[in-house]
Amino acid sequence: MRLVVLLSVLCAVACAHTGSAGPGFPTRGRWIDMSHTYDASTIYWPTSDPFELEVVSHGYTDQGFFYAANAFRTAEHGGTHLDAPIHFAEGKRAVDELPIDQLIGPAVVVDVSAQAAQNADYQVSVTDLQAWEAEHGRIPDGAIVLLHTGFGKRWPDAASYLGTAERGADALAKLHFPGLHAEAARWLTRERAPGALGLDTASIDRGQTTKFESHVELFLHDVPAIENVANLHLLPPTGAWIVALPMKIGDGSGAPVRVAAWLPE
Repeated sequence: MRLVVLLSVLCAVACAHTGSAGPGFPTRGRWIDMSHTYDASTIYWPTSDPFELEVVSHGYTDQGFFYAANAFRTAEHGGTHLDAPIHFAEGKRAVDELPIDQLIGPAVVVDVSAQAAQNADYQVSVTDLQAWEAEHGRIPDGAIVLLHTGFGKRWPDAASYLGTAERGADALAKLHFPGLHAEAARWLTRERAPGALGLDTASIDRGQTTKFESHVELFLHDVPAIENVANLHLLPPTGAWIVALPMKIGDGSGAPVRVAAWLPE
């Protein structure tokens, strides 16, 4: 069933370019870019180096044609990126081992922006997830569960987004942003079957975590996390489809990811 839906989504991409209609899939809709750009303003964990772009060539060659090429350097965990389960769970999947169909699925958008506006350290709870289900139905198997905290609108102001613009190990104690409560992570992995979790903050655990319990719980069950997701305010609670394909880094604990949402009309 998931393969059929995946093929339908890919058909929609082709239909958008050709104008043809695929059977049984809404061809009217739009794609939404859910990723932040990698550049000098990209937010990284305080102990990680920033993004670096080295211009190798940008101009006309001796042969008379224009040629542009760059080299880049980035930590795995910065900007809009995916955390692979191996990041916090020994023996679990690395980035290159994640099945593609696990990273494509219906979007479940849980809006806790009102709570997070009142409490920067807010943790999304089992009650929040159950309230979503009471209104919209059971979270589908394989869904990409996205937590909309409202912090995406603070990007790229590190002081506002992270709680501090300071760098280095001493800054870690000053991080303040929302995340997923460990009990909610346990409920999702044991009572539901999400394909992945994502949110518009720098970590699936809140900024004040010291044990990263939600990371551990999700990753022990091979459920990856997508962090620093952009434009969650543009998605409805249900109805969108998410494609979140990371750079295929062998043995990678994480990777930059281009997240896109298909929103049918």
